[in-house]
Order: sequence, then C-alpha cells, then structure tokens
Amino acid sequence: MAQVLWSGRLSATPDEEAFAFESSITVDQRLVLEDIEGSIAHVTMLGAQGIIPEEAAQKIGEELKRIAADITEGKLVIDTGVEDIHSFIEGVLTARLGDVGRMVHAGRSRNDQVAVDVRLYLKHHIPELQEELRQTGETLLSVAEQHLTTVMPGYTHLQRAQPVTLAHHLVAWAAGLERDRARFADALARIDECPLGSGALAGSTLPLDREATSRALGFRRPTINSMDSVADRDFALEVTSCCAITMVHLSRFCEDIILWATEEFGFIELAEQWSTGSSIMPQKKNPDFAELIRGKSGRVTGDLVTLLTLLKGLPYAYDRDLQEDKEALFDALDTLRASLRMFRGMLASARFRTERMARSCQGGFLEATDVAEYLVRRGLPFRRAHEVAAQVVRDCIAAGQRHIGERTLEQLRERSELFNEDIYEALSPRASVERRRTAGGPAPEEVQRQIGELRRRFSRKEG
Repeated sequence: MAQVLWSGRLSATPDEEAFAFESSITVDQRLVLEDIEGSIAHVTMLGAQGIIPEEAAQKIGEELKRIAADITEGKLVIDTGVEDIHSFIEGVLTARLGDVGRMVHAGRSRNDQVAVDVRLYLKHHIPELQEELRQTGETLLSVAEQHLTTVMPGYTHLQRAQPVTLAHHLVAWAAGLERDRARFADALARIDECPLGSGALAGSTLPLDREATSRALGFRRPTINSMDSVADRDFALEVTSCCAITMVHLSRFCEDIILWATEEFGFIELAEQWSTGSSIMPQKKNPDFAELIRGKSGRVTGDLVTLLTLLKGLPYAYDRDLQEDKEALFDALDTLRASLRMFRGMLASARFRTERMARSCQGGFLEATDVAEYLVRRGLPFRRAHEVAAQVVRDCIAAGQRHIGERTLEQLRERSELFNEDIYEALSPRASVERRRTAGGPAPEEVQRQIGELRRRFSRKEG
C-alpha cells in the first residue's frame, strides 16, 4: 500500500491507482538534498526563536544531516510509495526521532517548502549550466582561431551573399551562447529570494525569522509577499525560457552543420563517433547527433509551452496544478545540458574542408557589394552604385561569366566611368574579407578582437 502521511480531516485515502496519479515523488525526489537543506535552516530558526526547544532543534538538525549522508552514500533508499519528497524526509525523521521529529514542520507548509526547494535546486544547478555554456563557447572560439583566414560564403535567405570566414561564422555562434549565459545570470538574480516562512499563503502566527532562514540558505533576501511566494513560478518559466532560447540557438547551429555535411555543400566532415550509418544504405554517414539536437529543441520549447499553459488559468495562491511544474523544468535543464555536451564534442572533432569552402566563394557574384562600395568610395551615391553593380551582374550572366572579374575594364566602364584598374584588387574573396574591418566584421584581426572580447565575457563571474 502507498503511504499517506497526512490526511487531516479526511477519513478515506486514495486507492493505489489514484495515489499513483497524485504522487510526485518520482519527479521531485531529485530535490531531496535541497529539501533537507531547507529543513535544517528552518528548524535552526525555530530553535533560535524559541518556537521549539533548542535541544530538539539541534537533535532534528543533526538527524537531518545523517539522513542526507545516508541517502548520498546509498544507505537510505527513497521510498517511491510515499506521496512526495517532503513526506518521505519527514516520515524518516519521525521514525527515527518520534515526536521530536514531528516538530520540524511548525510554521511552514509544503507550499513554501517546495518553492524554496526548487529555488535552491536552481541556485545550485544553473551555475553548472553556465559552465557548460562557457566550455562550449570556448570550444567554438578555439576552433575559430584556427580558421581566421579560411574564407567561405556567408548566406542570407540560404543564398550566397558575401565572403566571410569560418572563424567569423563560429564566433557568431559563440556570441549567441554568451548571451544565453548572461540570460541565466539574470534569471539567477530573480531566483535569489527565499519563500520559506510564507506558509500555505498567509505566513504564520508564530514568531518566524524569515531573514535568518534566508541568510542561512544563501538567499539575498526573503520574498516580499507570502501569497506571491507560493503562487509564483516565474523562476521556473524564466529558466525554462532560457533553456528554450539556448536550444533554439543550438538547433540553428546544427542546421548549418547538417547542411554543410551534405555532398552539395561539403564544408564539414563529422567524426565517425558523431555520425551514424544506415540500416539499408551501406554508404551513408548521417549527422544524427546534430539532427537530434535540432529535434530536442522542439522538446524544450514544449516544456516552456507546458509551463505557460499550466499557469495561465490558475487563481493566485497555491494550486495542486503547480505540482506539474517540475517535470517540464527538469526536462528542459537535462536536455540542454546533454545537448551542450554533445554539440561541444561534435564540433571539437570535426574536420572542415577549407578548399571546398574557398571554391564556393567563386560564382554567385559574392563580390557585387564590394563593387557597389568601390563606386561609393569614388563618390557615387549608394543607390546609384547599387544599380551599376546590378547592371554589371546582369552583363556577366548574359555573357555566361560567373565572376565580375571576368569583365574587361572597358566593359565595366560602359556602366560607369568611375571604374579603374584597381577594381580588380577588390574582387577576390580574401580581399573582400580583409577590408571588412568595421567592428563585428570578418577581417581576421577584427575577428581575433571579437574572440578576445568573448573570452573576457565568458570568464566573467556572473550570477
């Protein structure tokens, strides 16, 4: 039979199937150490305030530490037949200490207890995710430093647009991950308030010291309103949103990789351990890890939608619906952590086909913008220069030419007298890249500056 520790005024308890439906311990058992940590702070405060005897508070605190050690060492196994992790811990405590153990819950409710548990869990685990993001960003920057002069096409609308470098492209990805890391730091700042002592929704008549428990648990301050304390799940929403945004970034990066790994692009060769074969086609080498990361982004977006939908119709205070918050939140955290690790390993071991990238810069008239800007430097208004460059491209297409450099100077001057011999110096992909020295551009020395700046940002302590 399932254990029901508290039934209050109720004389009947759910049957096995109904109990399993309402039980949350299979999900919230990962909060066990945070639950014990919160209980130790709470019972210490109860003793200090004279709400329970100091001797009892000390005895409970010491026993809670033993329970934590027993769980960590595998001596105590969590009983999934209990309703939730709070019930399990209090049940073990009471079994060991009798009535003294029953003192632990004075002045609190499972409503504020679970709120503090989840906040503590996030305070412990978000820095680990930030470190995963830092390592992944550093991997991208290290690979980028090896390819500062590796030219490749940049794309808009998935059409060849202008020459860039592989380093410039990889640093673009790293910049997105740096924003993701900062986003988690912002979320941590708002998580850093302690709801313990808010009770079910209206606080307590007991002389609780919420400042003391807040300090003991490492929070910046107590939450401001007891009703909001138990109703609020903004912290879960915000963290899951951070996870979803990061997963969307990884999905977009992986989409590039998947395209680059095709025979049509041929820009990247993934290591065999980050690829899979086919059950029917012997020749296949599929970028399945990149595809799985791309697919899992939808899963984390679903976690965010779950939480938004869960909260949108709830009256303001605690409702049992909120039990459903943790599964989506934990799934988002777990999926992101795994995806970052897979992405990092996949990128670090990849081989880039630099010659193929360079060849892809030939044709497609990637130099057309450089032609327009050449004319601007010679004094032509940009819209007129844009029109001249477009006319030159049309002339090339009509003549079966794939590059503006194939036009003679006389042919170019038919479109504008401003063309001189030095135009040909501006038309190579490498020259195009090297001249784009504006902040954020692909010139090698500028990308090296970006790498240094991102390294400083990634190494900055946040949260």
